[in-house]
Amino acid sequence: MGYGAIRERLQAGDIVLLDGGTGTELQRRGVQMDPGAWCGPVSLESGDVLERVHRDYIAAGADVITANTYASSRLMLEPAGYGERFEEINRAAVDAAHRAREASGRSDVLVAGSLSHMAPFVVGSAQPDTARAPSATAMQDAYTELAVFLRDSGCDLILLEMMYYPERMGLAFEAALATGLPVWAGFSARRGEDGRLLSYAPEQDIPFEQLVSVLENYDVAAAGVMHTPSHLVADALAILRNHYEGPLLAYPDSGYFRMPEWQFEEVIPPGEFLRHASDWVADGVQIVGGCCGLSPEHIDALRPLRYARP
Repeated sequence: MGYGAIRERLQAGDIVLLDGGTGTELQRRGVQMDPGAWCGPVSLESGDVLERVHRDYIAAGADVITANTYASSRLMLEPAGYGERFEEINRAAVDAAHRAREASGRSDVLVAGSLSHMAPFVVGSAQPDTARAPSATAMQDAYTELAVFLRDSGCDLILLEMMYYPERMGLAFEAALATGLPVWAGFSARRGEDGRLLSYAPEQDIPFEQLVSVLENYDVAAAGVMHTPSHLVADALAILRNHYEGPLLAYPDSGYFRMPEWQFEEVIPPGEFLRHASDWVADGVQIVGGCCGLSPEHIDALRPLRYARP
């Protein structure tokens, strides 16, 4: 049915449900993450599990499912030894999402292509590997390559995920918007030791306000806060609203990352997640879902929001 139906729903004030974590859900179901490229390459060997994940999210009520392309730009694949399999890996990821939509019988479900500015991490940590930080040219080429692939493979929109490095974000925004597809932008935050809300970047303190000011330069179809603890989302959205007037989205994480695996510790219960999400919707958020650590059970818990209005 295409993006037009979702656009109309958002204009009418409806609530749209996004899926939950994809890479972490694969891990939770026993799929081994790659030590260098995390969840990117696993689409090749675990396509059946990936399709089942997407189908379970659709069954839970998701209106949008996210292709497993978050960690499969050339920035991640080449250092891990998968550079020559870029197209094969991403084709498997997008095809699994399309198969799930077809099998579900819900032609209204959209497939979002995930595009992040993820680059190699220090193995066994959550720290970026600064020794292998990509150049601006390499980033521009990688984002453009993946964005064009997502468009040409039939994705309905591009989801910019975990935007938290200002020097990388602009290149990602430009690559995504150049495709002509609708773009949703998700920014990630953390609380600094002094109480300020900061970019998720672990090794430097970047004010979250500085991060989201990029929205004044780009015309995106929706923007919001993701891969951020639930208790910080409302404060982050309040800052984001100073720079953006379009539809708002919120999809938090729960647990924490230590490359190459997500640590499922103290994951928020579905009922508590719904309570947070209800508050966000009351404050005007229209697109709600989950990120790393959240599963179909969490999305199923959001069903009552379909009848809520901002």
